[in-house]
Amino acid sequence: MPREEKDSTTEGSASSRQLAEWCRKLRNSDHRAYEEIFRTLYDPLLNYAVYLTKSRPVALDIIQDAFLKLWEKRSTLNPDKSVKALLYLIVRNLAFNHNRDTSSRSAKLSDPIYQPLPNDPGPEEAFKASELKEKIDGWIDSLPIRQREALVLSRMQGLSHEEIAAVMNVSPRTVNNHIVRALKYIHGQVQGYEPTLLKS
Repeated sequence: MPREEKDSTTEGSASSRQLAEWCRKLRNSDHRAYEEIFRTLYDPLLNYAVYLTKSRPVALDIIQDAFLKLWEKRSTLNPDKSVKALLYLIVRNLAFNHNRDTSSRSAKLSDPIYQPLPNDPGPEEAFKASELKEKIDGWIDSLPIRQREALVLSRMQGLSHEEIAAVMNVSPRTVNNHIVRALKYIHGQVQGYEPTLLKS
């Protein structure tokens, strides 16, 4: 297994085409291709596992298991299908199994909606932003589970609708509907809380 600490210089830099090429090589047990996939997707997958389990130590174990499963099933991989979506699906299933086995609740979603604070905000501005973050966290937590999952995979993890569809086992159209409904609800809540916030 690759080491836990890694060089993250390639993270986020791999295109779908590059991932597909690594997947083709991985089918032939190419260790370098496996390492590249690991280095590219490790951090976002870890963040996703932490989101699902609320535990970094558990998430670290899940990621190691996920990449082990990827290696074990390398000969059956289809380069025409997203290896990224496959890994997210494996992590999702492992995390759900852990949560079910330990009766743990779903993790609280880090807010992907509101804008980051400007540099060196004043105390009042920082307080208002912190208060709004808590509100948005609550609104996201109150979403139906499928809407919440589609939203985090899209806005926080950066998966395409097609990749999310593969993870959630639904159609891309359904993914889009989940995200649209989730955003409409949250924007409505923000508008009611602070009417001037969303004005252009």
